[in-house]
Amino acid sequence: MNLENYISGDKARIIQEIVPGKQITLAHIIANPDQVLYYKLGLDPAEEHSGAIGILTLSPSETAIIAGDIAMKASGVTLGFVDRFSGTVIVTGTVSQVEAALSAVTDYATEKLGFDVCNVTRT
Repeated sequence: MNLENYISGDKARIIQEIVPGKQITLAHIIANPDQVLYYKLGLDPAEEHSGAIGILTLSPSETAIIAGDIAMKASGVTLGFVDRFSGTVIVTGTVSQVEAALSAVTDYATEKLGFDVCNVTRT
């Protein structure tokens, strides 16, 4: 849309399209988060495994289901959230459990699924 069309009141039609690759775009550990963050995310800070939050974003988004399964089996983390539409997974547990879970997911995605995977980061 050029400037003349904008000034004359013509409406622009914008089409947004997601072209999923095979990738993990975010793998992050929040060590020792404040309890407020648990509440804001809809998680229970009183769980015995609270101490760290792990966040993953995957594409295609259905891979979140596989990631949740691997994370739970790898380290005993608690599954806080899985969204097969956005590709988001949130897990909670001790720092070492969350670290092991994210590592297991990223390793599997790289070795078995051929994904491009970001580094696991931590705050």
